[in-house]
Amino acid sequence: MKTIHTSQVTDLVERLCMDANYKLAPDIENAMKRYKTQEKSPLGREILGTILENARIARTEEVPMCQDTGMTVVYLTIGQEVHIEGGSLKDAVNEGVRRGYRNGYLRKSVVKDPFDRTNTGDNTPAVIHYNIVEGEELHILVAPKGFGSENKSRLIMLTPSQGVQGVKDFVIKVVRDAGPNPCPPIVVGVGVGGTMERCAYLSKLALMRSVGSHSDNEFVASLEKELLEEINRLGIGPAGFGGSTTALAVNILTEATHIAGLPVAVNIGCHATRHAEGSL
Repeated sequence: MKTIHTSQVTDLVERLCMDANYKLAPDIENAMKRYKTQEKSPLGREILGTILENARIARTEEVPMCQDTGMTVVYLTIGQEVHIEGGSLKDAVNEGVRRGYRNGYLRKSVVKDPFDRTNTGDNTPAVIHYNIVEGEELHILVAPKGFGSENKSRLIMLTPSQGVQGVKDFVIKVVRDAGPNPCPPIVVGVGVGGTMERCAYLSKLALMRSVGSHSDNEFVASLEKELLEEINRLGIGPAGFGGSTTALAVNILTEATHIAGLPVAVNIGCHATRHAEGSL
């Protein structure tokens, strides 16, 4: 049995909120550099260079990469042998978000009610997902999600007869309809299976997978590569100014589903697709 105090959780979440907003993940930065050498449009290459320079400045000066510092999504992977002491785990996470956004000078973008629209003033509450696993480790992944990309995400309940082609058509349509709005080059997270809410969860979780990696399922991996090629043929390009780099990756997660359904969700991540993680 491992005991973790809520103060440790708060401290880690605070740091991860700032790291996620200040530091472009290495896998995304490396992909951006690689695509910059391949980009066919001179303007596209220039924009990719500007994005990389922006990331360098944000990292070295510890300032946000983007003015929209997002609604904070937190994934908690909790070992069954972990004991949390010192209060509520949920409260500890939210206190970490509160401190991270205050001390990191990050924009507070959360309203307490979708109709009332009053800003909470501290970017809480966070959206928290809990996953219980074996072991005695608490892993925390913080993913601030800006709404330029979130607003362009979509979900559909296909029928099984629409099959793989229906999934492909939907993913391409979502990206085409999004156009320049989610700040391309984007990362495309796709969830297939489960139920309505589960496929949406999977699509966002898929964004956390390393850019350049592929599904362990051979068929799904080939589908990821095919969709990435098709998306990059759309011509939207960096920042929407045209070019051959519209997406850096298509990441697909699948799960069991009902015999009568084929739920599909697409969650789009902007060129930053921010996330940072750590363990206790």
